[in-house]
This record gives sequence, C-alpha cells and structure tokens, in this order.
Amino acid sequence: MKQVTLRLDEGLARDIKRAALESGRSVNSYVDFALRALLDPELAGDEVASMRERFRRAGLLAEPLRPSGPPPTPEELEAARRAAATGKPLSDYISEGRD
Repeated sequence: MKQVTLRLDEGLARDIKRAALESGRSVNSYVDFALRALLDPELAGDEVASMRERFRRAGLLAEPLRPSGPPPTPEELEAARRAAATGKPLSDYISEGRD
C-alpha cells in the first residue's frame, strides 16, 4: 500500500475530519473512499453520487474527453510512437540545469 502526505488548508482538514466522523469512517478510509469516488465512474450508490456531485460543483471532477471520429489505425499509432521518441532526453535538461 502506498502512503501519501498532503498539505491541506486547516479548514479543509477540519471539514474532512468532521465528514469522516459523521460517516462513521476513519479519516484515511474517508479520503480513500472520496478519491475512489472521484476517479472511478463504475462506483454506484447514493453516497458516491452525492460525493461526485459535490466534486462537480467544486470544479474538481474531470470528465474524460471522448475522442470523436474513428480510432487511429495501427500505422498511425506506430507513427505517433516514433515521433514521440525524437525529443531531447529529460536527463539532458537536468544535466544542463546542474552546471
């Protein structure tokens, strides 16, 4: 399991603790649930729907863009892969910044 440290506004941290307490969950469980609800459209249920609506109203729910038109052909995908590998390596930029 991965551990993440967050810096939160004190008011937000207080609100998260209160909401976790009201839902009968630990803060960790509540935040895990909230993030899963935000990212996993397959979750269902009133609590998740309510939470997703809150995220949407706060401008925090990113809806995936649905491409229009047909999917790329295998040849187009291969050309895109070749083109993506032609830039300057990130390690070169890092090395230049250390001088």
